[in-house]
Amino acid sequence: MVPGTAPRPAAPMPAQPKKPPHMLVLGTGFVGRYVSERLLAQGWRVSGTCTSAGKKMELELLGMTASVFDATTSNLANLHALQDATHLLISIPPIPGVGDPLLSSHADLQTTLTSGNLQWLCYLSSTSVYGDCGGAWVDEDHVVNPKSESSKLRYAAEQGWLDLVDELDLSAFILRLGGIYGPGRSALDTIAKRNSSSGRQKLRESKQYTARIHVADIYQAILASMSIKSTRKIYNVVDDDPASRSEVFAFAQSLIGKRYPDLAADSAGSNSQNRIMTAEKRVSNGRLKQELGIRLVHPSYRSGLQSILDSWLAESIISREVSDV
Repeated sequence: MVPGTAPRPAAPMPAQPKKPPHMLVLGTGFVGRYVSERLLAQGWRVSGTCTSAGKKMELELLGMTASVFDATTSNLANLHALQDATHLLISIPPIPGVGDPLLSSHADLQTTLTSGNLQWLCYLSSTSVYGDCGGAWVDEDHVVNPKSESSKLRYAAEQGWLDLVDELDLSAFILRLGGIYGPGRSALDTIAKRNSSSGRQKLRESKQYTARIHVADIYQAILASMSIKSTRKIYNVVDDDPASRSEVFAFAQSLIGKRYPDLAADSAGSNSQNRIMTAEKRVSNGRLKQELGIRLVHPSYRSGLQSILDSWLAESIISREVSDV
């Protein structure tokens, strides 16, 4: 060093790029896939589990890291994404005679979650846990009264996940979803495909009120929950318009009849005759709006179905333009 000169300060180390958040979806079905596609578009890392090699390939084509995973038999140690994930969305339904397969089959689940990077956990449940409330409005503070085996298992799973996270330092949420619909899964799609009603759908036909929610609003509820710190918060995720299945199908028929009369003719609909009132309730979304600031994209099945039909028209126009090139 030349006498009388000060040493040069060391060059600062370059800042390490911030790692994107990592969502793991356990059970990448209709909702999980919708959420995953949109998080990927926002720059998230997204991993997901599925039940077959074919579905694994589909998820990988979306840009996800996918794993074939049987919640009752697969080893959690082999699910490497669970150690790295910052966010965990659980969309695996309970199994009759077993219950929640993750809670009942993996004694080391809490240890596995504790040793990872998890910050947020969300379990997707169902409004069926309220049971029959005589058509009254119910909110999250209403006493649950599940009647069917599936709804009893749902409620047991809710309690199991909340008990599990009591010892974990992370935000945890239960989202009680209404009947889920969206592009590819709606009354319009049932009519267009001329599908017959399933046994479960026929049971729902007897109800005067059914809570529903468009998948786009489930997605925004999930995003909004990430912005608050809570350890045991439950939200009803439903729209403003509980209506009968026959009413929804009548509206869907009217929409299709205006644009696609051939599809509306002789299509599978809903029989409103001999309706039996059972498990009636109207589910309130007040807490969702007040605490999470949610403004529903589709506050009624009417706007939700209209948007699906509009997307059909847009897709048909694009298809014609492509074929003309």
